Formats: sequence, C-alpha cells, structure tokens
Amino acid sequence: MFASLKVQLCAGLLLVSNTFYGAEYPSLAPAQVDWIGDQIFNNECDRQPGCLTAWNQGENFPSLGIGHFIWFQAKQEEIFEESFPELLRYFIAEGVKIPTWIDTVNLDSPWHNRDAFLADIDSEQMQELRSFLAQHSRQQTRFIINRFDSALDKILDSEASITTRTRLQENFYAVANSSPPHGLYALIDYVNFKGTGTSEQETYQAQGWGLKQVLLGMATHDHLPPIQAFIQSARDTLQARVNHAPAERNEQRWLSGWNNRLDTYSP
Repeated sequence: MFASLKVQLCAGLLLVSNTFYGAEYPSLAPAQVDWIGDQIFNNECDRQPGCLTAWNQGENFPSLGIGHFIWFQAKQEEIFEESFPELLRYFIAEGVKIPTWIDTVNLDSPWHNRDAFLADIDSEQMQELRSFLAQHSRQQTRFIINRFDSALDKILDSEASITTRTRLQENFYAVANSSPPHGLYALIDYVNFKGTGTSEQETYQAQGWGLKQVLLGMATHDHLPPIQAFIQSARDTLQARVNHAPAERNEQRWLSGWNNRLDTYSP
C-alpha cells in the first residue's frame, strides 16, 4: 500500500492524518469534518432535504443522501460506480438501524425507472428514507472520507511509470496541504463527485474524468498555486468529458453546475 488515510477519534477530536515519503495530511477537527459534509450537501442538494432522494433527468438511477450516492436495480449494469449499497453496509457495520423496507440481503434499488421513483416520491417509505438520511449526515460524511482513504493507493497502483507516480503523489499532497481544510475538501469532494479515475469502465472514448486525470492535468497550470491549478485542471477534465460523451447524454447541460462546484474549492 502506498498511502492510507486514517480517520480516528482521539481525545475528542476526529483526526485525519497520513504520511507518505515524508508527506502528511493536515488534521481535521470535528467542526471541519462537519463543514466538509455541509459543503458536499450544498454542492449536491443546495442543502434542500427534498433532494436527499433524487433521480436526475437523463440518468438511469436514483441519487441519494448528502453525497448523492447512486443505487442500481438488480442486475443493472452501468459504467458508473454504485455507492449507495456500500453506504448501507457502512451504516449496518456502525450499528445504525436502516429503514426496515430496504432489502438488506441484496441491497437492490426497488424502483424500475424514474417515473416509478417520482410516483413514489411522497410515499411513507420515501419520507422515511429522507428523514433517515437527514438524521445521519455526519455518518455519511465519515463514509465519504473513508472511501477517500484508498484514493491515492488506487491511483498510484494504476500507473506503471515511476515518474508519473511521483508527479501524482506530489500534486496530491500539494493540494491536500493547500489552505486547510480547503485542499482536503477539494480532493475528498472530487473523489465523491467524479471518482478516482482508475476504472476502465468510467470512461468516454477511453478518456477518464476522475481525480487521477485532474492531478495529471495540473502540469498545464503549474504557474498557479496548487489549489488553483487543481481547479483549472478539473475544469479542463470535465470539459473533455463533455466533449467525449455520447451526444444523447447531452452532458453540456451539467457543465455550468459542475464548474460552480469547483469554485467552492477556492479558499
């Protein structure tokens, strides 16, 4: 393993620390962790509780919780990484009782399409789910941070070139230590938002759009401070995603909102 982000309770503080060839993450106090969770909730939902259960037009799955974790039906195949069942398993492991109507054996989404989901939007079960997710926002933030734990490992393991791996880890830590907690927030949110960029499936025309691609693209903007270089590279990466996306997905409609999200990374 090249790196491991550790989250632990110590003397009443939630500490996030890491070492890698002398590099370190800054520590996050509980208030900063809550701030990161609130920022992610604002990015995804404009802090609106009703948005905790959403199904965006043009997508084949619902997006749930403060991080808009996606949930597939049984045997559904997508290029995107499913995350809501993983969140449910995290809740169960933490001893949090999830709504009883959720199938804890298969953890499959019960809605077959967007129309069925929207028809159910005001049902007792959906209201219970929104209330449950609203009550457990801190656990969702910790889940997001825990998923981020393995991001650098995955990115470095996916790259054979020692030179490129060195550049990736240098850029990663440069951003992580920029204007705490903004740098870590940028990295954590982007992984939750667009993934690590290491999946061969999450690509259009063999081009990914995750954290790996953003870190590599920072070289184009190396005249800027690390956090600003990261933001500009992320803009380039997401524009390239839109350019490579199938025309029927019309991803241009989302680009303005994505760019607004990137603006929140700036101190």
